[in-house]
Amino acid sequence: MRSTNVNHLSINNNLANIKIREKRELTMDKRTTNEMQKRVDDFISQFKEGYFSPLAMMARLTEEVGELARDINHHYGEKPKKNTEKQKSIEEELGDVLFVLITFANSLNIDLYDAFDRSMSKFEERDKNRWTRLNKENK
Repeated sequence: MRSTNVNHLSINNNLANIKIREKRELTMDKRTTNEMQKRVDDFISQFKEGYFSPLAMMARLTEEVGELARDINHHYGEKPKKNTEKQKSIEEELGDVLFVLITFANSLNIDLYDAFDRSMSKFEERDKNRWTRLNKENK
């Protein structure tokens, strides 16, 4: 009987976690690139220093991409983290890269939606016959 109660609690906890995750995903689905850029701008605009120069932004972006690469290497590569190193998730590092990328775009007055749309159109045209397509039955 005890294992049934434990299983029931486990199922309830899992359902609660799923509901929280679904709510968070719904919120993220609604966030546009313009909203993200505005949120970053609102944050940066409250400081006298404002946006950094393009060269400084490039250095920051390179730094964050390096931290992401290091975490990917620790997680998927042969080099384990030292016991003294703080555990960070790849998700956290991707978030840092995204923040700096948005800051960089804002500092140069680049609309990320437009930039993404142009890039995606370029890839869709250039690479449309480059890769083996899945058949509808294989999806």
